[in-house]
Amino acid sequence: MVYRIHFTAEDLTRTRIAQAAMPMIELHAAARALQQRSQPALLDTWRRHTLSRLSPQARLALSMVPPFGESPDFLSPMQSSTPDEELERVRATPRRQIIENLASVAETRTLPAWARHLADDTDLRNDFFDGWAHLYTQLLQPYWRQITDLHASDRTLRLQQFMTGGVEHLLAQANPRWMQWSPPVLKIRTVLRTTVYDLHLEGRGIVLTPSSFLTSSAAVLDDGHARPVVTYPAGKHEALSSLTVLSPRPAAPRGTTAVTALLGKTRAAVLSTIAEHPGCTTTELAALSRIAPASASEHATVLREAGLIHTTRHRNRVLHSPSSLGRALLNKPASRPTA
Repeated sequence: MVYRIHFTAEDLTRTRIAQAAMPMIELHAAARALQQRSQPALLDTWRRHTLSRLSPQARLALSMVPPFGESPDFLSPMQSSTPDEELERVRATPRRQIIENLASVAETRTLPAWARHLADDTDLRNDFFDGWAHLYTQLLQPYWRQITDLHASDRTLRLQQFMTGGVEHLLAQANPRWMQWSPPVLKIRTVLRTTVYDLHLEGRGIVLTPSSFLTSSAAVLDDGHARPVVTYPAGKHEALSSLTVLSPRPAAPRGTTAVTALLGKTRAAVLSTIAEHPGCTTTELAALSRIAPASASEHATVLREAGLIHTTRHRNRVLHSPSSLGRALLNKPASRPTA
């Protein structure tokens, strides 16, 4: 399927980059990936491990999200709150919205037989939302730090693209494989088999956000009211491989060579500089730290290997930002994005 999103000048001014990862959108993508067969080398071990741990309630909830095709909008609120806040938001979905969303989905695919009772059966509804929360616990919670780091890294790159050439340059460069900007239309290829769908934003703009588990296409989420969300595969799956291990990535122990090296005055100063200036280039890092560019590059390499920073490329520049572990080591909270 090709989404053709039609922009006006007002839509361009209202287009935003998500401030943080959207937990329920990422959970929705993970639930789909769990049932697909894409990226077998990276995901099959994760699939087998996760499926063996799902509760009956989680399997109930999973049956509402097909590998491909529509699922109810109330499962994917388009917010950037904490996972716990978003799970509570889903649990508080009004009865009328459940009915309307299920009716909309039923127009395009067959729902599970039990779904007709979801809005009125309190016990069933509690089991369903308990299952959705259990899916988060199994699919995302062990890897949430990596997911948020990946989102921060991607956001740094998108902001650089925006500052280089404005919002149209951002739309053109965000993910050329799946998204093509042909002013004033953004064409988005998805895996759905219907042909073309035209979406006229009418002044709403869009929100761009990367996904760790969306690996085979971009996607558009639009409830007809809020600003539509366009989500796309993040990076080239380097981070995805770290999400498929059978246990959360542990914090680097203090005794490892890489972290011990951080006790040195210069390297600690470099890490602090990156935390204070996320998205800085190697040249900027050298100037801010008052060291040679070659030395800045060397220190950044050690910090990256220790998991204390992450880097992204924008054209011929490398951009450095602190990871969650790096901020924790410095006891610095994540900076609040302003764009």
